[in-house]
Amino acid sequence: MRRIRPRRSPAVPLTLLSWAGAAAVVTLWWQNTPNVVGNTAWLVGGGRLTGLLSGYSIALVVLLMARVPALERRVGSDRVARWHAMSGRYTLCLIIAHVVLIIWGYAAQAQTSVVDQTVTVVTEYPDMIKAAIGTGLLLLIGLISAGLVRRRMPYEAWYYLHLLTYAGVFLTFWHQLSAGAEFVADEMARTAWYALYGTVSAAVVWYRVLVPVGLNLRHRMRVLAVVPEAPGMVSVVIGGRNLDRLGAEPGQFFRWRFLAPGLRWGSHPYSLSAPPQEERLRITVKAVGGHSTALATLEPGTRVWAEGPYGSMTTGRRSRSKVLMIAGGAGITPLRALFETLPGRGSDITLLYRARSMEDLALWDELQRIAEERGARLLYAVNGPDGARPEITPERLRSVLPDIDRHDVFVCGPPGLAEHAYAALREAGVPDRRIHHESFEM
Repeated sequence: MRRIRPRRSPAVPLTLLSWAGAAAVVTLWWQNTPNVVGNTAWLVGGGRLTGLLSGYSIALVVLLMARVPALERRVGSDRVARWHAMSGRYTLCLIIAHVVLIIWGYAAQAQTSVVDQTVTVVTEYPDMIKAAIGTGLLLLIGLISAGLVRRRMPYEAWYYLHLLTYAGVFLTFWHQLSAGAEFVADEMARTAWYALYGTVSAAVVWYRVLVPVGLNLRHRMRVLAVVPEAPGMVSVVIGGRNLDRLGAEPGQFFRWRFLAPGLRWGSHPYSLSAPPQEERLRITVKAVGGHSTALATLEPGTRVWAEGPYGSMTTGRRSRSKVLMIAGGAGITPLRALFETLPGRGSDITLLYRARSMEDLALWDELQRIAEERGARLLYAVNGPDGARPEITPERLRSVLPDIDRHDVFVCGPPGLAEHAYAALREAGVPDRRIHHESFEM
């Protein structure tokens, strides 16, 4: 069995680096904190420490929003999004703890009420009015990002409100330097803090503004055609200049903005459903919401704004010569591109396509042609006449591929399919590190 060296993910070293930064922040607090005696000193010390940690973690949260290619393409956009959400929750907890502890501690020192001390801090301390507004914005972002609220909001509304994070960070930054004891008298610490926030700000401006502007000015993309593929699913063919120089790989996606009425304000991730060509790209989209449904009405010539490529579900993850791909619904799009381009013997490549009916097997003619040309295996599983679903079980997987434990497996489809497939694959003996999945539920 030929072993293929997979592309290494920087996730572990980046995680260690972030924890090292947190340790440096704690060390800074420790060096600037005298002996802590009494409840009041503990409250103030805890408020200072949580303030420093929240300032540091805010920088990490923003960095995870910057769409840095090393993260988006090597770690995976879905994983980066989960890191962003998780670190955002921790940051909000630290911010709340900082506000409560510092106000409570200052009130105990001054022997006044918490309300009076809050008014004093906000109105008399340097840069605190801005910090109070910024904190309110960050708390608002946390509220609308909570699962229950987020699911009830239109994506575009949530997205543009989420951009207020940048304003909140800007407004809260200045009081850290003017009121933070660690920075007032320590020029080296102040310089390091400026460097941290300056680096993060530069990454955001570069990757979220300048790089996309340059990409779209160079390639000037437009819709060439919209082609029906299956019930509720269409392919959008996009033309442009030198599109093969985008650096996109099969399995990756772009965030697309179509400059048509009702669509220009929304940017959504859709995978390439065919290998990039010099003057054309193709995405295949299933109608599951307002934006994806409206793509069927696009007119040829519509301007397209794209950001990317993103995603790590590429051939770089592969570590074995034998590969199984499991697709469901719109998840066929990145796997169709991989099915055509994965290097190696065709007999080592198997694609299993799960759908409700034969009519829902989008791109089926193309898949059959690819399978015939390269000698790959193409299987499908559709509901029976009575609607019964053929479940993906360890026994069925072993019956199709007796050596499945020696395969890499790429899974792409609805969350339910991905969860069931993952459980069945693990029970069938496939190691976790060789099950590759990327979710686009962002």
